[in-house]
Amino acid sequence: MRSEKGFTLVELMIVVLILGALAAIAIPRIMGGAQTARISACSTNIDMLNSQIEMYNANTGAWPTALTDVTADPNYFPDGAPQCPLGTTYIYNASKRINPHSH
Repeated sequence: MRSEKGFTLVELMIVVLILGALAAIAIPRIMGGAQTARISACSTNIDMLNSQIEMYNANTGAWPTALTDVTADPNYFPDGAPQCPLGTTYIYNASKRINPHSH
């Protein structure tokens, strides 16, 4: 009598199907979470830029003429200007603010 131990092809196929189903559920959730994190980081950057624009006005008594007046100054951004994680450009508008852009 042979007593070989191992898995049958059917058992292996069931395991592969279960793993495939779990991956089909998990991957979209992970990808959605990454996009949500990028949107949140972008909003945080906009808040920080607007805060530093206000600080520039408080320190100098004038609004910056361009966003680079603030972002290029190491007193306001010692590590450099924040970059949008979504790949878009922050625009300094006539109301002296950075408006949120569509995601």
